[in-house]
Amino acid sequence: MSSMPAALQVIVTGANGQLGYALQQTVPEFINNVAVKLQALTRQQLDLSSPETIAETLESLQPDIIINAAAYTAVDKAESEPQLADVINHQSVAAIARWCASKKKMLVQVSTDFVFDGKKATAYLPDDRCQPLGVYGSSKRAGEIAALDNNPTTYVVRTGWVYCEQGANFVKTMLRLGAERESLGIVSDQLGTPTYAVNLAEMIWSLVAKKPEPKIFHFSDAGVASWYDFAAAIFSLAEQKKILQRQPQVNPIRTSDYPTPAQRPAFSVLDKQQTWTLLSIQPVHWQRALSAMLDKLA
Repeated sequence: MSSMPAALQVIVTGANGQLGYALQQTVPEFINNVAVKLQALTRQQLDLSSPETIAETLESLQPDIIINAAAYTAVDKAESEPQLADVINHQSVAAIARWCASKKKMLVQVSTDFVFDGKKATAYLPDDRCQPLGVYGSSKRAGEIAALDNNPTTYVVRTGWVYCEQGANFVKTMLRLGAERESLGIVSDQLGTPTYAVNLAEMIWSLVAKKPEPKIFHFSDAGVASWYDFAAAIFSLAEQKKILQRQPQVNPIRTSDYPTPAQRPAFSVLDKQQTWTLLSIQPVHWQRALSAMLDKLA
């Protein structure tokens, strides 16, 4: 009798975040006929604000695959906390990647559309030039480079506008404000694509199973939206599904009418064609994904 291979030990960081939650909801029982044992680690269990402790923690856990879904994501706050953002999004990623390289393990590093400046008129390809506008984007770009340079088996997955039933996000904020207010002003001159965290998580599991050539991948749902379009769709669907009794009036405003500490890319649509083709993914339009998420909330 041949003995079955031991379980595949997978670590997901950011257990309490949106993507960490979605990865736990969608974890496959087997990857390539090997049982999967998932450990989702909170900030207390793997502290990315102290890179010097990371190797020791990983040594005790001995993972085969690390999916780093934890990050410093407070875009505006990062402008006043550049060192902390760099430690979490860059230095700790370098420490994780070095550990992976020493053990010949796989790293999936989750990144962001904020590595681009938003000046392009067509969807961003994975090898387009990065020019982050702020501290958050710069720290995430430094993390991408550290992850790729320090470990030969690194996959960088860029995404944006992520939302989920779990955690704080634009959808839940809109539902709360929609219940409280008669009208809202929402930015209409920033374009991107909303991404349902469950679809992103499934893409990551597919990537881990297929093990293509390590490089940068782009993923979000299909279609394009402004924050204004996104909000209007949330309210329309929420009223249909009786999550809200009535829709508030949504007024388009310009980015310049709503100044924030961090500058954001005006256009951050990612080109996902390579990812969809390589991983045989059927793209889901963001409005359909949003409807599915609201069904769960309802």
